[in-house]
Amino acid sequence: MGQTVKPHQILLLDNASSDGSVEIVRRIPSVQLLALDSNTGFARGNNLAIAAISNESQWIALLNPDAFPEPQWLEMLLAAVQSRPEFDVFGSKLVSASDPTVLDGTGDAYHMSGLPWRKAHGIPVSAQDENECEIFSPCAAAALYRRNAFEKVGGFDEDFFCYVEDVDLGFRMRLVGYCCLYVPQSVARHVGSGTTGGKHSDFSVYHGHRNLVWTFVKNMPGVLFWLLLPLHMALNVVSIFWFAVRGKGAVILRAKRDAVLGLPTMWRKRQQLQKTRVASIRDIWRVLDKRFLPTRREI
Repeated sequence: MGQTVKPHQILLLDNASSDGSVEIVRRIPSVQLLALDSNTGFARGNNLAIAAISNESQWIALLNPDAFPEPQWLEMLLAAVQSRPEFDVFGSKLVSASDPTVLDGTGDAYHMSGLPWRKAHGIPVSAQDENECEIFSPCAAAALYRRNAFEKVGGFDEDFFCYVEDVDLGFRMRLVGYCCLYVPQSVARHVGSGTTGGKHSDFSVYHGHRNLVWTFVKNMPGVLFWLLLPLHMALNVVSIFWFAVRGKGAVILRAKRDAVLGLPTMWRKRQQLQKTRVASIRDIWRVLDKRFLPTRREI
C-alpha cells in the first residue's frame, strides 16, 4: 500500500476468489493470507480476519479490495486517534477512483426513516470537506475501529452477508456509547460496489434493501422505533415501486419478503441489544438525519 506508517500486521482474507490473486499474495512475505474455501460475505469475512489478528493490535484498519489508500491514509487515522481520544471509530474521506475531484463519500448517514446512504456521494471535492466532524458511522471500505469496541458489540452481523452491515455495526456501537469521527486527511480512492456488479445490480439491491429493514428493527431504540415505524414502512413501499418501474420488481420483492421472514431472528437480537443500551433516546435522535427529503444517497 506504500503507507507512511507501516501496520503492525497485514492480513488479507480471500473469500474464495477465482482470479488468481491468491497466488500473487502468497509471494508477498509481509502479508498474512487467510484463504477461505467459500465466499462467506463481507461481514463474516471481516470477523474471521479480525479474530485472526494478533491480540497486540488495539486498532483494526479495514480496507476493501476496491479501495486504494493514499500514502498517508493510515498515518492520518492514527493521528486522529491521538488527538481525539473521545472517539472510538474513524472514517476516511472516499473519493471516486475514476475521478478524484468527485467525492464517493464522507461517512455514512442514517435517516430517521431507516434509509442509509453515503454523505456527499457524487458531489465535487471542496474545502468544506476538509473539516473533521462527527458522523453516524464510517463506510467500512476504509475505516479504523478500536478493537475492544468492535468486539464488545459482537463485530459485524453475519446474517447480513454484505451491504448495510457497517451501518448496523455503527448503530450498535452508538447504542453502547461509542462515537465516530470523519477524518478528511485520511483519503482513499473507492470504486464502490466494485466486487458486486455495481450499486444497482440484483445482488446489491437484494442485500441492501433486505438489510436496511433488519438494521432499523434491531437498532432503533425505545419510543423512536414505534414513532418512526410508519415512516420506515412507507420507505419500503416507495422502494418497491421505485425499483419495480426500473425493471427490478422481482429482486426488490424478494428482498422485502426475506426481510420479513428474518424478523423473528432480528427481534430476538433487538431484545438482547436494547438491554445493553446506554445511549439515551436524545443521543440517538441527535445523530439521525431528519431532513424531509434527503439527497445524495447511495443504497
